[in-house]
Amino acid sequence: MQRAFIPFVMMLAGVTPGHAQQTPEAALQMGEASTTQDVISPVLTIDSERLFRDSAFGERVTREIETQSEQLANENREIETALEAEERELTEKRAQMSPSAFRVLADAFDEKVQRTRAEQASKNRVLSETLELERDRFLSAAGPVLEQLMRNSDAAVILERRRVFVSSSAIEVTDQAISLLDETIGSGLPEAD
Repeated sequence: MQRAFIPFVMMLAGVTPGHAQQTPEAALQMGEASTTQDVISPVLTIDSERLFRDSAFGERVTREIETQSEQLANENREIETALEAEERELTEKRAQMSPSAFRVLADAFDEKVQRTRAEQASKNRVLSETLELERDRFLSAAGPVLEQLMRNSDAAVILERRRVFVSSSAIEVTDQAISLLDETIGSGLPEAD
C-alpha cells in the first residue's frame, strides 16, 4: 500500500520518477541559446530582492530613487539652514519686542516649521511610493518571463529562496532569471529610436 502511495504523491506534486532519481548534475542541462545553464526541476527557487536589485530595470530604478533622495536631502539641508537663520533672527528681535508681539511671530515661525516638515515628509513618502510602484511594475513585467523560465525548466512552481528552509543550489535560478529579464524588458524604459 505504501509503495503505491509514494508514486501517487509524487505524481500529484508534478514529480515523475525520472525527476526524483536525477542527480543535481543530471538535472542541469545546457541551453542552446543561453550562456547560462537551464535547470530542469519541478521546483525552482529565486531571490526576488536580488532579482530586482541586479536586473537592468532595478538598477535604473535604484539610480533614479538615489538621485531623487540625494536632491531631497540637499533641499532639506538648505531648508534647515534657512530656518536656523530665521530662528536666530527671531531670537535677536525678542529683546526689542513686547511678549505678545513676540508670541505672534514665534507661533507663526513654529507653524512654518511644522508645515515645512510635513511637506518634506510627504516628498519622502512619494519617493517610497514610487519605488513600490516601480517594483510592482517590474513584477508585472517579470511574470511572463518567469513563466517562460518555468516552462523551460519543466517546473511547476518557483519559490522565494528566503522562505525555503533547505534546498539545493542547483534549483536556484536567480541569475538565469536576471539574464532573461535583461534581454526581454531591459531597464523598463522605451528604447530610443
